[in-house]
Amino acid sequence: MDKNELISRFHKELRHEAQTQGYIREETEYVVRHISKYDENGFIISSNVNEGNARAIIRHELNYFSNRKQDFEWKVYSYDKPDNLKDILDQEGFKIGSPEALMVMELDDQHPLLTNSQLLGLKEITDEQGIQDIVVLEDTIWNESHAELGVKLWRDKQNNPDSLFLYGIYEDGQLVCAAWMYLEPNSSFASLWGGSTLPLFRGKGYYTKLLTARAQMAYEKGHPFLTVDASPMSRPILEKCGFCCLAYSYECQSPTE
Repeated sequence: MDKNELISRFHKELRHEAQTQGYIREETEYVVRHISKYDENGFIISSNVNEGNARAIIRHELNYFSNRKQDFEWKVYSYDKPDNLKDILDQEGFKIGSPEALMVMELDDQHPLLTNSQLLGLKEITDEQGIQDIVVLEDTIWNESHAELGVKLWRDKQNNPDSLFLYGIYEDGQLVCAAWMYLEPNSSFASLWGGSTLPLFRGKGYYTKLLTARAQMAYEKGHPFLTVDASPMSRPILEKCGFCCLAYSYECQSPTE
């Protein structure tokens, strides 16, 4: 499958038609928005605007979410139209995040990740304590609170246990590396998240080990396409494993009232 076909599939399945746990999906002529059921931030994952109407639509969505007392993220990809959508959002008061590489890979029976059995020391995390260990790990690495992430992961694992898989590596009882994966509903994709490792434990191949475990589970469950928004640190590892970069994404956070 060539790059344009991959982008088309990704856009259709994970943007335009996406369903997300814990959110109400609403589709209009111009946007696909997701409203949180739990008073968390909402988001707009796909839009159909042009140079002439973009500002009016953006201001409408600001009012729409404001009336529901929710902040929201407008996710912009580098192939979106108009070409300056990110700049318009910036001018309308949105905080524009750093670019992340949209990485996608298609698995098949012969893929090295699926034939790799070197998973010694890896643990699947299924309980609340394990998820709290992930929160502590993320807090330590990024020096900010991930309490809301912990609440969401535990809620999603309880409500839909077969759509969320979490993995970690412990040394001397301490979680030193963790990652998780959502099997996206009604799609052929699995989305990868996390992959954080404490600095003292990097360079041991833990990131690749967690990637391997998720790839094998995704393929077993009938999701042959893997996708991840990658940081500059993760991208080289992903490319070495067979991922290709389709575009760049930007998290555009609505102005807080």
